[in-house]
Amino acid sequence: MYAIVETGGKQVKVEVGEAVFVEKLEVAEGETYTFDKVVLVSGDETKVGAPYVEGATVTAKVEKHGRGEKIVIFKYRPKKHSASKKGHRQSYTKLVVEAINA
Repeated sequence: MYAIVETGGKQVKVEVGEAVFVEKLEVAEGETYTFDKVVLVSGDETKVGAPYVEGATVTAKVEKHGRGEKIVIFKYRPKKHSASKKGHRQSYTKLVVEAINA
């Protein structure tokens, strides 16, 4: 059984027992978080929402918060003596999916 949930402007496929990394959520470590924006639930029968499946939720436990690998943004303008270098690290929340309620 799996579900597709919407979080942080993205859609993520989740299964029970799976660890997923999503955009940072304002939830303390060790607490549970419930996704109510469930787009699709697939099991014995598939339920597709329009836009969301009514009454479906996904419960996950917050394992940790962190920041991803650094990416480097380098802009170079030839013949202009101009270059800029910037870095970015995206914050994330690691969740372990506990239950899919359809």
